[in-house]
Amino acid sequence: MSADEFILQQKVHALYSNHRSWLQRWLYRKLGNACDAADLVQDTFISVITGGYADDIREPKPFLATIAGRLVAHRWRRNQLETAYLEALAALPVELMPSPEAHVLALEALLEIDRALDGLPTRVKEAFLLAHLEELSYAQIAERLNVSTSSVKQYLTRANRHCLFALSV
Repeated sequence: MSADEFILQQKVHALYSNHRSWLQRWLYRKLGNACDAADLVQDTFISVITGGYADDIREPKPFLATIAGRLVAHRWRRNQLETAYLEALAALPVELMPSPEAHVLALEALLEIDRALDGLPTRVKEAFLLAHLEELSYAQIAERLNVSTSSVKQYLTRANRHCLFALSV
């Protein structure tokens, strides 16, 4: 281990030691669940380590709260997506139910699509999902979103391009 790596390791250790308890309490107040809070504390510090941010932190609490807040939002989106998928499955007749393996693969694909769409405006995401998951026409999407069909075309072009670049990286 080089001297720089040792110093970085010490910084991360000090950051963890000094702020883990505070971050866990902060997350517990947001989530109301100690286990989820503990998981997200670990995920936050893993993000700090893997992102190479430890050297750049000047204000630890706001920095950690920002990362943790993003992880909370990601978890919330994932739970919403899973719930919607499970509700759609529950509406299927038993003979059309996917196998457990297909279920897991479909959920992973949905989460990958969600990550690919991350950062796009809500209407662009909605248009993409309505077109690709519900197979609605431009006119039907325009009616649902209360926009013009040319706006829908622009939304879908933007979302498809965004996904193409996100998935190719």
